[in-house]
Amino acid sequence: MDPSLIPTPLNVRNLLREYELSPRKSLGQNFLVDHGALEKVVDVAEIEPIDVVLEIGAGLGSLTRFLSAAARKVVAVELDSKLIPILETVLGSEGNVELVYGDILKLDPTRLISVDQYLVVANIPYYITSAIFRHLLSAKRKPRRIVMTIQKEVAQRICAEPGDMSLLALSVQVFGKAKIVAKISAGSFYPAPNVDSAVIRVDLYPNPLVDESMLDTFFQLTRAGFGQKRKMLRKSLAAGLSLPVIKVEEMLLQNEIDSTRRAETLNLDEWGKLTEYYYKLMAHSSW
Repeated sequence: MDPSLIPTPLNVRNLLREYELSPRKSLGQNFLVDHGALEKVVDVAEIEPIDVVLEIGAGLGSLTRFLSAAARKVVAVELDSKLIPILETVLGSEGNVELVYGDILKLDPTRLISVDQYLVVANIPYYITSAIFRHLLSAKRKPRRIVMTIQKEVAQRICAEPGDMSLLALSVQVFGKAKIVAKISAGSFYPAPNVDSAVIRVDLYPNPLVDESMLDTFFQLTRAGFGQKRKMLRKSLAAGLSLPVIKVEEMLLQNEIDSTRRAETLNLDEWGKLTEYYYKLMAHSSW
């Protein structure tokens, strides 16, 4: 980030004292306060001056100010009504910030953002990480890039490779390339969380790796496969899809997948082939 654009440090503790507030554990409030960490998040997001950025969980405005300096416009969403007066004061001079009070999971990104190719950059409450990814990736207008500070263990799960795949990893990787781009120490937050943190970046593909018309089938199959994770595919898919084991074995054989494998060992290409096969089968048979 251009050093001339870096905002002056914000004293979060003093602000909270001034407004007689404390971080709310029930809302997962761990404010990112370290100036170097904030700059790192913005740097890895690679924000261009023409970009529109959606920030989820504006908090006290620390990250918002960095985003405002880098982007054309920032739409900052905050759920905690008690923080809105602070944000209005802190961001009052930032003419390119639109502050939205509400729950991001109940707000349609398509209504919040009027342009395609927007970015999401945020330090989110960790307990809603999966829900936020689902919400953003199922929206009609999807971002082109998502950069979020989340629990390191969850970031590692999202970026997993075959052998250690999960439903969450597949749900993200089918839409974009995910990678961990930075580690953030607990001391960079106030209050310090009890878990390690990481910055994950997901660059979305122009189109999902599975045809959009088959995405429902893809998720039906993957949910079935991971529904009984410790079981072999032939059993987990049979149970999840309510099909005879012999039918599932035939489907796996046709796609050159060993029926004794487990769901976490399959890669996206294999799930994609299974999806296409099952989709066509269901469209032309009475299975």
